[in-house]
This record gives sequence, C-alpha cells and structure tokens, in this order.
Amino acid sequence: MRSVGSIAWSRRDAFPLKVTIMANDKMMAQISGQDGFIAALDQSGGSTPGALRLYGISDNAYSGDAEMFRLMHQMRVRMMTAPAFTGAKIIAAILFEGTMDGQVREKPVPAFLWEERGVVPFLKVDKGLDPEHDGVSLMKPMPGLDALLTRAVKLGVFGTKMRSVINLASKDGIAAVVAQQFDVAAQIAEHGLMPIIEPEVSIKSPDKADAEANLLTELTKQLDAVPDGRQVMLKLTIPDVADFYSALMNHKRVARVVALSGGYMRADACKRLSVNHGMIASFSRALVEDLRHSMSDAAFGATLAKSIDEIYRASTVKI
Repeated sequence: MRSVGSIAWSRRDAFPLKVTIMANDKMMAQISGQDGFIAALDQSGGSTPGALRLYGISDNAYSGDAEMFRLMHQMRVRMMTAPAFTGAKIIAAILFEGTMDGQVREKPVPAFLWEERGVVPFLKVDKGLDPEHDGVSLMKPMPGLDALLTRAVKLGVFGTKMRSVINLASKDGIAAVVAQQFDVAAQIAEHGLMPIIEPEVSIKSPDKADAEANLLTELTKQLDAVPDGRQVMLKLTIPDVADFYSALMNHKRVARVVALSGGYMRADACKRLSVNHGMIASFSRALVEDLRHSMSDAAFGATLAKSIDEIYRASTVKI
C-alpha cells in the first residue's frame, strides 16, 4: 500500500528534514501493506474495570489498581498466547504501558509478540483526556513522554497511539485536537517511532457527519505540512458516509488508516467497516466482547478465533 521509509520531523523550525531511520523495515512493510487488522489491548485505568466486568470479573473480585491490572494482564496474556493470535491475521497490537513492561512466557511482551507471534507491538502513550471544552477533549499533558518513548524503543516497540475525543462539530475545537495530535506525533517521530494519531469522533455526537467533515479538513491540512519521506498512521471512527476518508488513505504522508469500534458491537462495527475500502480495524471491545474468564482454554481460543476471523474479513473483504 505504501513505500517503506523513514519517519521523523521536529516540533521546532517548521518541520526541518531531520532523518530518523525506522528500527525495523520488516515491521514497516507489514504495517503499511499486509492484510489484517490491529488488536487494541490498551485499556487504561479508566476503562479496565469495564473491560474486566465484560470478561466476567466483577469489581469486588479485586482490591486496588495493582490487583486490577494484574487480572487485566492475565487476560491479555491469555489472548496473546491463544493459537489464533498471530501475524497471519493480526498485523499489530497496541499495548498499555503496564503490558509493555510485563512478560509472556518469560519474554518481554513486545519481544514475544514480534518474535513468537509475528505481531508488531505499539504502545498507548497518552495519559487520558482533559475535561471537554469547545466540544472536544484534548489529551492531558505528557511530561514524561520522552523517557517513556526511550524505554519503548529499547523494548522493541515499533510505534505509539494517542487518543483525543471530538463530541461536537466545533471547527476551533477540532483544529485544536488535530494540532495537538500532530505536535506530539512529531515528538514521537524524533525517537524513530511510528505515531498513530487518534482523534475519535464520538458515535453519540449529535452532528457526527459535520464533525467528520471538519476533521477531514484539519487532518488534510496537517498532513500536507509533514515533510517528504515521513508518515503517520490514522485511527478514526468509522464514518457515516462510506469511503469518506479515502483521500487520506491515498495521502503519501499516511502509512495506514485504521478504524476504532467506538462502542459499536462487533457485528455492527464489522458491517460498517466492510463498506470502507482500504480501512482496517483496530478494535478493542469489539474484539473481546464474547470472551469470558470462566471459559476453558479451548473454548476461549475458539471464541477468540471466531472474533478474529470476523474482524479480519471486515478489514479485507469489502462490499
């Protein structure tokens, strides 16, 4: 889909052509051109209780964040070690920081994913959202980002993901969201990492289509300012109008456009995705919605395989 190349630009001096070589061209080729989808395993402290409840672990089954994250890590390990969780259909996985720092079968998680499963590791780097203002929620400050990125590179992580939220079709608010995303993406690229930019349009927005139109305008403007040879990925809410983001998929600064499920159940998310040509999934809840803690390993593996197959088909077979 896209040529393999380097990605980097500076936040300063209007994008001077500073070059940072990608650590792994094979990962880049897989991310930019291989069929498949991205598994989002990056639930944070705010979303983890709900994910555990969906998995069949109630709030009173654990005490404190440490125990909560331990249970969440066990679920993720169970997924990553399931037979169907391989690069044949899952080209990448987005990890929570605690997952990146953990281990699977005595290997660091990023190394296990790539070396044992053929799955490219990404890292969620944002620290949550500021309160809504002007119809959007910007990302909270990330003062420790450079240190986190340095650690991620050492662990073999290929790229990052960061999320903002758009609730209303506010031109100024959406412009602020996209500008912040690209500013932080430049900082990430300085470490040789591939940034996934995620300005999520809420599926509950009363003017979702208008918000998507404003978002397309701002994304195009920012992408046009990225220097030659540098790329980002985009993670976007499935649009109301099929193929609405096709111009972004063909933009030379874009390595891949992926879709978040945004709260849609898997069947609905897959149906919507299947009419958007070139867009692949990066699902979280829609991937795990049928998995339960009480399942036998065989039942768990079969259920996950069915989910993977359904999302893979929606990402690759278009109506």
